Amino acid sequence: MRENGVDSFERGRIVRKTAEVMSLCSTLSELEKLSSSRLPLLFTACILHDIGATPAFSNLDSEKLQRFEIEGADAAASLLREAGDSSISQDDIEEVWRAIALHSTPQIPERMGGLVRIVRLAVLSDFQRGTVAGKEGLQEETETHFGRLEIEKVLGDAVVQQALRSRVPEAKAPAASWPHDLLRAHREYPEWEGVNKGF
Repeated sequence: MRENGVDSFERGRIVRKTAEVMSLCSTLSELEKLSSSRLPLLFTACILHDIGATPAFSNLDSEKLQRFEIEGADAAASLLREAGDSSISQDDIEEVWRAIALHSTPQIPERMGGLVRIVRLAVLSDFQRGTVAGKEGLQEETETHFGRLEIEKVLGDAVVQQALRSRVPEAKAPAASWPHDLLRAHREYPEWEGVNKGF
């Protein structure tokens, strides 16, 4: 069944990728010496880092269109606030928000530390664009358990389709962002059926 151009199999692939990133984050949290009390927040950031790419969280009817990373970060922050857990501070919520909002931004999150750094390093490792010191082969090990399932194509297409379905594609894919790179590549190569050339 398709919902706004994304079928359940494609959603399943995005969920698989999310589980893989969570597995990478778990290993990275040990290497980064993240306190075990922070693991539920890390889990939240990992499990929701791409949720904004799904139709349910795209908010295409909103007055203020935002890129998928911000939609996901806003959804996670709302979830944490609504949980009513007094042990979760506003600072915790903001750190989860930053980890999700910046996960596709190059260079900056790697220097921020904490959840922001861990989620970014896991995403880089997942897409074989970075290695984790002391854990070479981590991505391959994780992939053995989860497989790839063409996630590069599925995620790239989901981000582009979200922008194209919005009333202002450039608001969902603003200049100098990864969604913009994907949208531009799609427009330059509209007949291309492989992984988006901007991925």
